[in-house]
Amino acid sequence: MYLDEAIEKMDKAIEHLKNELSKIRAGKAMPNMLDGIMVDYYGAATPLNQVASVNTPDARTLMIKPWEKNIIKDIEKAIINSDLGLNPQNDGEQVIINVPALTEERRRGLVKQVKAEGEKGKISLRNGRHEALHGIKGLKEEGIAEDDIKTGEEKVQQMVDAHSKKIDALIAHKEQEIMTV
Repeated sequence: MYLDEAIEKMDKAIEHLKNELSKIRAGKAMPNMLDGIMVDYYGAATPLNQVASVNTPDARTLMIKPWEKNIIKDIEKAIINSDLGLNPQNDGEQVIINVPALTEERRRGLVKQVKAEGEKGKISLRNGRHEALHGIKGLKEEGIAEDDIKTGEEKVQQMVDAHSKKIDALIAHKEQEIMTV
């Protein structure tokens, strides 16, 4: 029971990390770069992808075509106010963003950000391990044998180690992706 919950939490930590890493740009224009941007749409903060389509005609360009032309300025303002460091231009029909090549300094900053996200993932793993071990140790009072408790603790640690290796692999892959010019 505790092992299943721990595995589920660890799997969620991996999925969350994948999601966060996908938001960190690696020099290529990707529509999911804009996933966190909220546009003021008739007074309500609305995700960009719900008011416009985002396409990548080439590796360095994002094209945002709003479904209503009157919100082009709001989209532009939301992108400028985001922390992405992008400079949008509109041609009256759509917003065009030329994604600049990453400088060496910016690449190193992104690698630090990736490592920080990886550490957050590992903290989640450790929290899951702590909860599972606490639950397993509580079984001792219910009369479960010492050997069974020890086996459970070892299985939890094996799962943490396996998930930690996955996190390390994800971080290494993203780091290489960022550092490749």
